[in-house]
Amino acid sequence: MRLVILSIWILIFFQVNGQTIDVTQFGAHPNSFDDATASVKRTIEAAKGKSDVVLNFPKGRYDFWSDSATQTHYYISNSSSETEVPVKNQRVGLFFKDLKNLTLEGNGSTFVFHGKMISWVLDSCENITMRNFTVDYERPGMSEMTIRSVSQNQVLVSVHPDSKFTIIDGKVQWYGEQWIPNPKGFFLARVNPHEDKIYYSNWAPFQASKAEKEGTYGLKFSGDFSKFKADTGDVLTLRDAIRDYVGVFQNRSKNISLHNVHMNSMHGLGIVSQFCENLNYDRVYVEPAKGSGRMIASSADGMHFSGCRGQITINNCRFSGMHDDPINVHGTHLKVKEIISPTQLKLRFMHHQSYGFMAFSKGDTIAYLHAKALQIYGQGVVKSARLVSERELIVELEKPIPSQLQLDDALENITWTPALTLTNSRFERTISRGTLVTTRRKVLIENNVYYRTGMHAILIENDAMGWYESGPVSDVTIRNNQFIACGFNSAPGSYAIKINPENSEGVKNYYVHQNIQIENNSFKQIDSPVLSVKSTKGLLFVHNKIYKSDAAAKGKGLAAFNFIACTGVQISGNEFHDEEPVIQLKEMGKGAIKSDIKFDISDLN
Repeated sequence: MRLVILSIWILIFFQVNGQTIDVTQFGAHPNSFDDATASVKRTIEAAKGKSDVVLNFPKGRYDFWSDSATQTHYYISNSSSETEVPVKNQRVGLFFKDLKNLTLEGNGSTFVFHGKMISWVLDSCENITMRNFTVDYERPGMSEMTIRSVSQNQVLVSVHPDSKFTIIDGKVQWYGEQWIPNPKGFFLARVNPHEDKIYYSNWAPFQASKAEKEGTYGLKFSGDFSKFKADTGDVLTLRDAIRDYVGVFQNRSKNISLHNVHMNSMHGLGIVSQFCENLNYDRVYVEPAKGSGRMIASSADGMHFSGCRGQITINNCRFSGMHDDPINVHGTHLKVKEIISPTQLKLRFMHHQSYGFMAFSKGDTIAYLHAKALQIYGQGVVKSARLVSERELIVELEKPIPSQLQLDDALENITWTPALTLTNSRFERTISRGTLVTTRRKVLIENNVYYRTGMHAILIENDAMGWYESGPVSDVTIRNNQFIACGFNSAPGSYAIKINPENSEGVKNYYVHQNIQIENNSFKQIDSPVLSVKSTKGLLFVHNKIYKSDAAAKGKGLAAFNFIACTGVQISGNEFHDEEPVIQLKEMGKGAIKSDIKFDISDLN
């Protein structure tokens, strides 16, 4: 007997130190429907201090309950304000902290989460691979219902079985596992599955109506629906307007790879990476499970990158069913609120959803800029930085601040800015944009399909007055992509690509963005709008093919190209298969544009 016990312990020791740890060794068993949270915690603990460990999940279903989850306290960019969520306490199913050289091998397993949870957190980790698994929630945060009939005073719907509800005093009460939506507001989007489009809608007439249950999943709403627009078969998708959770949080981590990961449902923002370095996502699918009947996978973004650096690579991914942008890559502008000394500044987080994290660290290089003009006029190096409140931090610079610095100017951390390579991916069924990117490093967007994104397929902004998402781009290539009927929620400005820095003040001979190349793409847009560009130096639009969609035009007569305060623009060698396009120019100097398409030369100053 002693020999058997000794043999078992030798086997376990060998497996742990021989780079493989099986979660079944610590009590987690596939398809048991037991709470695997504590068992997986013990498995992760066993990996600490080991080298090149594989955390192995034999194929099957694993359930994670919030009761046993790790409690965390993170300030996460673009999530919630102090008013919306005063205390940032989160529960996490799989919590990885200070780990290196680890692979989570799912073997095709499904991780099902119960209650509001972050599915996994990587905090201060390095060389981590997550692969071959699916994430879903027993009760997704999104409630979905299909319209059976609609009239001016009544709407009948069939509620998806995953969307739990009851009727209280004639009103619908949606609920989940130990949670209900925040009563401060709902956000409703309408999916037309036949068109593969998501439209903005309004829950207010439903909230004001009388609700009655019909059968197990039926609901009848009686009230004033005279202004409500929908068709039979449309799917209403309803969520809490407050982003109290995210699907995944990766913080201050390095060399992270996600491979063959299916994100079928996520609360709030999606996969959020904050101050991370070198991220490689291959075959990550943000979409509802096939055959589930659900329409929405994420209550907000699909992938969100805030203040990252190194190389971000997104390849062979698919995004379908989002209430916000599938991809957003940006930094954060902080405003100067006090000049304490020649080398010290008090800075403030300005956007209500982004604050509380260390935006600067010792050794980081920063850019000084005038917020309204987005004009950069100097750089500095951080000597020290410390938070003095959730909203404010004090930064000490190694050298005196520039003489032209004024209160309400902004600072950007340019050390933490990433390069982005986005290839071979598909974007569909999203209510807003397809890809947002503002980074000064090299950007390549190639061989992707943008199919009926609600707003611009690609948006490049930069602002220090609204969302405070930085910064300028300096090397962008958009090549060999397909843009199909994008921008229907942006009409009449339904441009497939929009380069729109939010500079409210112009500066002579200063341009926010530069060096953007758009080549060999195919555009099949609703009516004409293809490209809108503002305050950019050096833009090449060549060898693209432009068709007009068969869909009904919503922006008839709009210019295909719209340029505002740009220079170094070249348009040549493109194929137009329907009609000669129109170029609209504003605040453009003589010689600012070269084009083989006719334009009104009197529009040049």
